Amino acid sequence: MKTAAQLIADKKHKEVISIAPNRPVIDALIILAEYKIGALLVMDKDRMVGIFSERDYAREVVLKGKSSKVTTIEEVMTKNVLVGHGKDTFEKAMTVMTENHIRHLPIMDGHNVIGMLSLGDVAKEMIMYQRNLIKELEGYIKQ
Repeated sequence: MKTAAQLIADKKHKEVISIAPNRPVIDALIILAEYKIGALLVMDKDRMVGIFSERDYAREVVLKGKSSKVTTIEEVMTKNVLVGHGKDTFEKAMTVMTENHIRHLPIMDGHNVIGMLSLGDVAKEMIMYQRNLIKELEGYIKQ
């Protein structure tokens, strides 16, 4: 079973895509669209201080009638961020996400962010894992 770090290593875009907390929300939306992703880490220098997602935009900007051009990321970001660790299995990462109703999980190695997994990343890996397990079991049954 692959670890969270292995899943990140397998991703096309391994870089940690982030934004500073003092930037306007519109800048985050441009980055999300450019990279075709649903969330950004909010970094103050090398320290993660939050996460900004499409859900934050919908709930904290649109529904509250705020302007994405003047509202800063730190005003609307999620501050209490759940994280996974590089040595965690993808199954553990999936459990954390589903139990907490989140779609993006930053992965840490010590105090460093090494990447972010989406629910889609871990679901895809689960499907591959189950297919391989079925093949192994079919081979065992045929023996």
